[in-house]
Amino acid sequence: MDAAAVTRFDTAGLWAARVVATLGVLACVWAAVMTGAMLVHGHPAYLVLLVGSFVTCAVVAVRAWLTRTVRRRRFKVGRGILLVVGVGLLAGVVWLVPSSAVEPALQAMHSNAAVTVSETPTEIVLTPTGTISTTGVFFQPGARVDARAYTAVLKPLAEAGHLVVIPKQPLGIAFLATGAFAADRDAFVPVAQWIVGGHSLGGTVAALDAAAHDTDASEPVAGLLLYASYPANDSSDLTAQVLSVSGSLDGLATPDSIRASRADLPADTTFVDIAGGVHAFFGDYSPQTGDGQPTISHDDARSQIVAATLAFVTAVSAGGSTR
Repeated sequence: MDAAAVTRFDTAGLWAARVVATLGVLACVWAAVMTGAMLVHGHPAYLVLLVGSFVTCAVVAVRAWLTRTVRRRRFKVGRGILLVVGVGLLAGVVWLVPSSAVEPALQAMHSNAAVTVSETPTEIVLTPTGTISTTGVFFQPGARVDARAYTAVLKPLAEAGHLVVIPKQPLGIAFLATGAFAADRDAFVPVAQWIVGGHSLGGTVAALDAAAHDTDASEPVAGLLLYASYPANDSSDLTAQVLSVSGSLDGLATPDSIRASRADLPADTTFVDIAGGVHAFFGDYSPQTGDGQPTISHDDARSQIVAATLAFVTAVSAGGSTR
């Protein structure tokens, strides 16, 4: 490669760095605005990623734009790889923007006479103010969904006396919170057995927890609650009771997928179909791309989901059948 070609190559590299770094700064600002209150209420991992990406892009952008003389540099392949990695990282920052909670979930975050709501950087806990049942509920959110979005659906369980824990997943990905239940299960008194559950990807992780702690002598998993979800592996030998609630018009966890999951769940699993319901109706957050079009109201769907869940949790707590 002659000197002129080398200069053109280095100039192109400099401009690529300028453009990518500048777009990175703008992408981080956009992501922060779109994330909004979740920067405070979400798991801190995303905030750390966002701030780190912004600072890195800002430094690179300033240095690149202040560079006036293009010098011949070595390690062009390495710099090219770093540029590609940077683009991928920024794409991830944008993709990880969470779906924030909306009403009535935000109102449900307030404590009342029956339930004390507490929030930390890593979890939300709904604690009954009266007698606490020995059966607690540990619920994993769906992918990139605000943990607060499930409080309106789950608060009735706490009002009925069951302690409810909703973990905040790092980067909003349930598979990054696979150790959350194991770390928390001994922390709450007087819970002696657990129902683990989750929405969508969160339900898949809950099924893994159910399989791992199904026959524990201390604080076993007595129930598995699946919202628009199904296990990744064969869980048909679970001794825990199982409830699968799904929407008939769900475009993500489709009815066909739910029907196919029957083979991976115990034969006595209870299946509840919310006629006209969709994927996003299992929490209170913005509609999801690829979801179906509902034919019932969100309030109606939520009422049916709550009723089915309360009946299941009550039966498990009493040691009875949910069939």
